[in-house]
Formats: sequence, C-alpha cells, structure tokens
Amino acid sequence: MKPKVQQAIDEIKAAYPDVPVTVREDGDGGAYVIVETIDPGSIYRDRVTWIGFRVTFVYPDADTYPHYVRGDLAHADGRPLGEAMSSTTFEGRSAIQISRRSNHINPRTETALIKLQKVLTWLAARP
Repeated sequence: MKPKVQQAIDEIKAAYPDVPVTVREDGDGGAYVIVETIDPGSIYRDRVTWIGFRVTFVYPDADTYPHYVRGDLAHADGRPLGEAMSSTTFEGRSAIQISRRSNHINPRTETALIKLQKVLTWLAARP
C-alpha cells in the first residue's frame, strides 16, 4: 500500500476511533475501505450502516468515488432513495452505490476523510 493511501486510512481511523474500519489492499498500491458503523441520518429506517469506498494508488490526486452503503438502506417513510443512488455490490456485500463525484478535486483540501464526511452530510440531508 502506498504511504499516502495508508495516511488517508490512518486519518479516517483517527476521526472514527470507536468504529471498526475494515481495510483490504487492492494489489495496486491502494485499498478498499469500509467504515463499519455509521449513522446515515434520521430520514432512514435503520440508523446504522456501513460505508465503503476505494482509495486508489494515485491518491491524493484521484477522487475517492463512488461510496457504498448497506444494500437495504431505506427511507423511514418508504419513499425511494432517489437520484445518485443505485443497487450493486461492494466487497461481496449487497450495497447501494452513492454517486457523488468531485470533478475538480484539490488534493490539499479534499482528502478521503473530507470526502467521506461530505458524502455522509449529503446522505443525511437528502429531501
């Protein structure tokens, strides 16, 4: 695993010290990362999900995109999840893919941790 990728993972673990973080090297210098227990927000039926993504070998010059959450994530009121979310798998798990690409990233201001936090904020604030 490349040092910058390891640094990104260490930052995520430091930000969520009480949460298990699963990491699997991808064989190319990057890693697949899953933060195992996160609250997606009060609009969801279940208040716990995992969230995962890949940090590629070109990090920090590449976006951490897309992100994935549990495959049975659902709104508490039963309405569809809506735009930018689709069913798939991630790391052998049933998943909902969250498509929130950052087209013009600045590696100094958009770390894997900041992107994770932005995606979680977007997820919790969905109408």
